[in-house]
Amino acid sequence: MRIQPGKDDLEELTAAWEGERFPSGRPRVPDDVLDVLRLATTEEAWSTLFHSGYVRQFEGGWRETHPGTVIVGRAVTAQFLPHRPDLDEVVVAAGAREGHLAGDRQNTWIIEGLEQGDVMVVDIFGKVVEGTVVGDNLGTAVATRTGVGAVIDGGVRDLHGLQQLGPGVNFFHRAADPTPIRDVTLAGINIPIRVGGVTVLPGDVVLGTPTGVSVIPAHLAAQVAAASEDTRVRDVFGKQRIAERRYTSADIDVPTWADDIETDFQQWRENR
Repeated sequence: MRIQPGKDDLEELTAAWEGERFPSGRPRVPDDVLDVLRLATTEEAWSTLFHSGYVRQFEGGWRETHPGTVIVGRAVTAQFLPHRPDLDEVVVAAGAREGHLAGDRQNTWIIEGLEQGDVMVVDIFGKVVEGTVVGDNLGTAVATRTGVGAVIDGGVRDLHGLQQLGPGVNFFHRAADPTPIRDVTLAGINIPIRVGGVTVLPGDVVLGTPTGVSVIPAHLAAQVAAASEDTRVRDVFGKQRIAERRYTSADIDVPTWADDIETDFQQWRENR
């Protein structure tokens, strides 16, 4: 057994991605794409993903340590299962072979592999009491390693300490609780996981906004970024032309503009 898939396994799992990869095989969506996605809205991402056939890529209902702070980063996934003694023995032994010696602190194994621009995404089956994946100490490690934060389908502890981290970090979670994590076993790192109704693969781009968490497949990240940017530019143009009274709101607030408006927009965009 391996805690983390090998390079070949990750490349096969994420075969739709044709770009750069980390040495582990995890997709590495370029920084400039992430920069554009930081300006994207949930609705813009949802629309592009929906029309690309990815209809289950959004999960809402989160609490945030830094409400209103948008996060964007590359997913490092992990899954916990309810504790089972024989499985836990196997996992501890496998972890030791891979250099993870703290067999009773399996949540730390995930953090050891985080890099700048990552988002730790953890499926702990919604467990809050004794499902607190990070407190302020491990949260500090996540924040300093990634500069982004985490999405935890479960609990956190030391909420006040987590709220002191920043700037620019945010931990999406289900609830806070004072209990430590216990009675769970790590099933794997950088494997397919489920967060609410969304399947997450390692290297997916996580977009966390006040609306919720969108999970963008790596191979669609550039397309979502471009569509989002186009929408923002069109919005500026439309509002400007309405303010100038060249067009009415009825002319602009339609799915597809008339040919003359589209021509005007393309000329305006080129001049910018």
